Formats: sequence, structure tokens, C-alpha cells
Amino acid sequence: MPPERLIGWFGTHERDLPWRDPACTGWQILVSEIMLQQTPVSRVLEPWRMWVERWPVPSAMAVEPAGEVLRAWGKLGYPRRALRLHECSKVLARDHGDRVPDDVETMLTLPGIGDYTARAVACFAYGQAVPVVDTNVRRVIARAVHGREQPGNPSRRDLDDAEALLPRSGAPRFSAALMELGALVCTARNPKCDNCPLVDCTWVRRGRPAHTGPPRKAQKFAGTDRQVRGLLLDVLRGTTGSVDRAKLDVVWTSDTAQRDRALDSLLVDGLVEITTDGRYCLAGEG
Repeated sequence: MPPERLIGWFGTHERDLPWRDPACTGWQILVSEIMLQQTPVSRVLEPWRMWVERWPVPSAMAVEPAGEVLRAWGKLGYPRRALRLHECSKVLARDHGDRVPDDVETMLTLPGIGDYTARAVACFAYGQAVPVVDTNVRRVIARAVHGREQPGNPSRRDLDDAEALLPRSGAPRFSAALMELGALVCTARNPKCDNCPLVDCTWVRRGRPAHTGPPRKAQKFAGTDRQVRGLLLDVLRGTTGSVDRAKLDVVWTSDTAQRDRALDSLLVDGLVEITTDGRYCLAGEG
């Protein structure tokens, strides 16, 4: 995989994403990485702009109640990400001089920061030559290097494969290009191989053999506990203060057991609290 060819392609096809601005801080890039987990870029653009304007540094978020951060999270999905980011902001403000550390090991000690996020921030915010592996990167490497349509289960080998491809110079830009290729060209379905700069792709040379492993499971949303949790949170996000249980009960009447289970899970996750008078509110607003 010639890095200069991929970087050259990236120079022409790179999307103009606001968190790629060289002026962005480690905190602002961390916010983008948390928002982008399991969420399309198009849904993140406007919320990210609003967040970094409202909370340009960790301490600005740290002083807010958790419920306000959850309210601002809106419909991005997986709201525990917002709660973890709020927890992280407190630690950054208190222990790290109101900035995101520049090394992977320290970042991994922060609340809610996993291996991918730590590496992504180290790479894209601080220019470190560390491998960064997301779903797109795993798919590009599976095809271009190993000749498989789809990658296997995530493993340490993914990092080793990505690290072996890093050029001596320009590693962060190469990593961004690898991700961009997976997002725009080497897509999971209907890859645009005729537009790919990796003309030596092993998968294409082998005739694009079909995936022979377990079928990929499509994630549904309608009718799931995730949908019910979202409806319950919508009520609380749209309210200042607390609400009676009756206002929550009406959002999902087709399966009361599922509604109760979803509400219990929000309480367990710390996203929702019960006030002393038995009402419900977002975390930190009781």
C-alpha cells in the first residue's frame, strides 16, 4: 500500500470537516471522536459546532450539571457517551491543567476513554505516529492487504497491521486518509473500486471473493429498548426540572414491561434520577 498514493488521493478528496482545522485543540478533537462513535458524520457536524462554542475547554463543561450535558446531546444516540465525556471534563479540569493529555497511556486513565479514542486524539490532535483503527480502517486493510471482503473480529492484529503500514513521515495524515478511503470509497456495501487509489488491492486482484464468514448482523432500532430509552429521555430533555411518572408512561404503551425495563436501565446507567418526592429528572437535576 504505497502511502504517497493514498495521501495524494486524500489531498483531492478530503472532506472539509471542522475538527480537521489545525487550530482545533485536543479537547475539541476529543469531543468530535466521542460524538462520531457509531454516529454518521452528517449528524455530528452541527452538534459539534454548538458544543465547542459553548464548552471550548473542559472546565466550561465540568461546572455544568450532567443533565444539561445530556440535554445538549440531543438525539445523537448512546447518551452514556455524553455522561462519560462530562465525567472526563471534570478530571481534565482538575488534574490535567484543563487540557487533554498528549500521550495514549495517560488518556487511557480518563473516564470513558478507550484505546481507539486515545489513539485518535494522540494522532489527530498531537501528530503522533500511532496506529488508529476504526471500522473503516479494518475493512480497507482486510481488502487491500489480506484479500478479504470483510475483516474478522477485532483483535490486537488490527493495530499491528495498521502500524506496519505507517510511513516514516506524515503518519497522522496517512491514518486520516486510510479512514477517509473506507468512508468514501472502500465502503461496506457497493465499494467504488474503480475510484480507488489502491490499484494493487489484494481483494480486487483475487477477483473480489465474497465474504465466507458469519453474516453481518443488521442493527435494528424500531421497537428496541434503545428506542424506548430515547423516547423517555426526550421527555426529560424537553423539561426543566422533574416530571411525574405518568408523563413517562404515555410514551410507550404497547409493552409496559419493556417501558419499565428501559426506564430502569436509564436509572442504572445514571442518566436519570428519582427525586425525593418520587419524580424523574435527568442526572444531576434532582
